[in-house]
Parts: sequence; C-alpha cells; structure tokens
Amino acid sequence: MKLSATIIAKYFMFYQKLRGSIHMKLQLKVLVLLLFIAPVQTFADTFIMPGEVGEDELVKPFPQPYIVKKGDTLWDIAEEYFADPEKWIKIWEQNLYVSNPDLIYPGNEIWLRMHKPKKVVKRSPPVVKLEPKIIYKPAERSEKAMDTSTLMTALARQDFIDAKEVEGIGHIVDSEDERINYGANDKVYLVLDVRAKPGDRFNIFRTGDPIFDLDDLGNKVLAGYLVNHLGTVEIISEEAGIFRGMITQAFEEIGRTDRLKRALPNDYKIKLEYPTHALYGHVVYIRGNTVEAGQGQVVGIDLGSDDGLRAGSVLGIYRPGKLVVDKVYKEKTYRALPEEKIGEIIVLAAQEKASVALISKSSSSIHIEDLIQPLSKQ
Repeated sequence: MKLSATIIAKYFMFYQKLRGSIHMKLQLKVLVLLLFIAPVQTFADTFIMPGEVGEDELVKPFPQPYIVKKGDTLWDIAEEYFADPEKWIKIWEQNLYVSNPDLIYPGNEIWLRMHKPKKVVKRSPPVVKLEPKIIYKPAERSEKAMDTSTLMTALARQDFIDAKEVEGIGHIVDSEDERINYGANDKVYLVLDVRAKPGDRFNIFRTGDPIFDLDDLGNKVLAGYLVNHLGTVEIISEEAGIFRGMITQAFEEIGRTDRLKRALPNDYKIKLEYPTHALYGHVVYIRGNTVEAGQGQVVGIDLGSDDGLRAGSVLGIYRPGKLVVDKVYKEKTYRALPEEKIGEIIVLAAQEKASVALISKSSSSIHIEDLIQPLSKQ
C-alpha cells in the first residue's frame, strides 16, 4: 500500500522532541489512524508516500517491536531482515519519530506494518499464435529502480522559499484554551492574508538558514531561505476575519506567531527528469552548516529555475580532479586528473538562482564547492 501526500504533507523531524508520554501517545494514535485510512495510489516513476511491507520481502520474521541494540544502524537492520541494506528507508519511513536516520539509540522501538502476499490463482494460458515482430523503442536507462519515498518525507518537513515570502500568508494568533504551545488535534485561531475555505490546508513554518548564490564578481547574493515545517493545519471555519483551524500534523511544538503558507495539494507528485543541457554549479550549503554530507541529507546548490531546474531534476555530484606532478619526466610536468562522480541529488524545490536538493546516492562524503553537473555529461 502506498500513502498519498495527504498523510505526511510537506523531512526529517517528526518526533525530534518528545514532549511527554501522554502527548506522544496521542500523536501516535492519530498517525496510526491516518496510515490505515490513506488511499492507495500507484504511479510509475512517481513519488508517493510509504506503506506496508510484504512478508515475502523479509528473509526472517521481524519482531514487533524490534528493540535497537548498541551499535545498530537502520542499514544493518535492513541487511539482517531484508538481505538488502538499501531498504533501510522502508524501515525509517514507518518510524518517522527517528529525526535523523543516521542516529538511532539503544532502547528505541522499531515497528513495521506488514501484509501477507495475495494468493495467485493459476489459470491455463490462452493459445496464442506467435508471429515475429520488431519493436523500435528509444534507449532507456537501465539503472536499478530508485527507492524515492524519502523525497516526499523530506518535502513534508521543509521547503525553500524566496526571501520575499518569509512572512508567509498568515500566522497563528492563539488557541481555544490559551495555551502557549500546540500539537496535533489542537484547535487554533488564525489570521490569513488570502481567502480560504473549510478543508484548505496550510504548512506551519519557521524561517531557517539563508542560502546564497554568487554573482559574477564572486559576491554572495541572497537566493532564499530554507524553512522548517512544524506541522499542518486545516481550516474549519471563519468568523469576522478570524479562521478556526485544526492542527492535523505536528513535527515540533507549534506556538503563537508561527507563520503559514499553503500546503502542497493532496495529489502532489514529483516526477524524475534528467537534464541534458549544459549546467555547471556547486554545492553552496549543507543543512545544519555541517562540514560534510551524505545520503539522505539536504544541500543547497547555486543552480535554479533560471537554469531549467524544477522539483524532480536529477543531477550528479562530482569531485574536481587534482593537479598532480608527473614524476616520470625530469622537467616538472603537471597532469590534471579527471573529475569523479561521488553522488546524485534530486531537487526538492527551486528558486530563480538556487535550489535545495536531497542527496539520493553518495559514494564519498559531500563538501561545499563540490561540482554539480548533469548525469548525461558522462
């Protein structure tokens, strides 16, 4: 079963802060209920939300729950139970309280929703007269299918907006019981600068790190802001310019003055595309301002919609070749080593001059100034 973007709307911090056992249990009950009522959707080469795991995918029974031991990683657990470490995402997408898939701790509980494979009724095939036929098709990629459900999870938790949009299109004023912080199923009052009707959904966000582009002179120019989604609110009604809303998702504590922007449509999907035109950019930002990044992390690049990028654009990350001395010759002779591909990214959101992207593959650590180019260049 695949989940629509209604259930986990627009990355990485569903239970980053556990705010008390009673509150956490309430949130978990809501999430479990939503998981069971989600519509089934299937799209080829299209991002949809995660679902259940077939029992036939496992090589051994999975305990419910699996209790994390010292030294465990999602990679190792996937290797043990799926015999395929790359299926770590199937585990993580069902345990979103783990805010960083690289960090799990002894005592954490890991759950998997599973279903039994349907029995196939064998029927006698019809008799078909075979005739030779030549089919002409364009060349297609023969790559292993990409497990991209993490992309929608990333979009649920963050976005990249223009600097002019940091104030949003509204904000939270107060709650029904005048509390300071709110969570899932809390009723809140909103002020909006746009029209809205019951059922409309909005992301609750706070502005995060700025992302800069470089102009022709090498000066930093603000390209936009990474924003952190705190949750989702759905409009219930409106009276005298004040909207009533219900918080349907909460990834962090939500408070007064938190800003609002429209959530992605329920049927929002991202389709992969592989740019073939000439592009040359760099990694200019790593989320959290860390020194290096790897698979599953978010980076900023200095290429955007002006360069033909959009959500779903797949690009390669390359390490510049070094300049070395060829010691065979007596005279000092330099050789420029070729660039090496060290990963791939998928664009999450693009502004005019810059974009944020998810690292979908990496064979080495990713650093600021690593090159971004089309995969087709090789």
